[in-house]
Amino acid sequence: MSYLVHNCFKETVESFIACTGMKQPSDHLEDMEKRKRIYQFALEGNALKAIELTEQLATNLLEKNKDLHFDLLSLHFVELVCSRKCTEALEFAQMKLTPFGKEQKYVEKLEDFMALLAYEEPEKSPMFHLLSLEYRQHVAESLNRAILGWATAIFVEGLSKKLNSERISAKNS
Repeated sequence: MSYLVHNCFKETVESFIACTGMKQPSDHLEDMEKRKRIYQFALEGNALKAIELTEQLATNLLEKNKDLHFDLLSLHFVELVCSRKCTEALEFAQMKLTPFGKEQKYVEKLEDFMALLAYEEPEKSPMFHLLSLEYRQHVAESLNRAILGWATAIFVEGLSKKLNSERISAKNS
């Protein structure tokens, strides 16, 4: 079941639930559909839309997961470079990616992304892997896992509060 949920196989999950009589939270399938859309946007290179929808679904997730936020922003940068919008890419990098340069772990990555601007045909550069479908898949999959982790943490937190509340009620009875 977790495989089906993780990979957003909504119809199969619905069928499985119907056949087994399992109970799922009503918003579970709706959230799965949202995750699927976010995954698709990231995979297609529409990182800004993926970021927007992620912030709506999983508030503060990207704020807490800087690596993932950087990866998504870098996807947008790559799309700008591939579209030959180099000036726009540079402006975007200065506004959104430069703050990451304060941390050493992002410096080399930033240099790799900026190097794409030096090539007339970035797909022929030594950094061509940053333009690949495999890289977008990696980022999209990381985003999907992070959203699932966030949802699980919210569920566990709510369950924990409910159990604590019931314990307190039982003690006071």
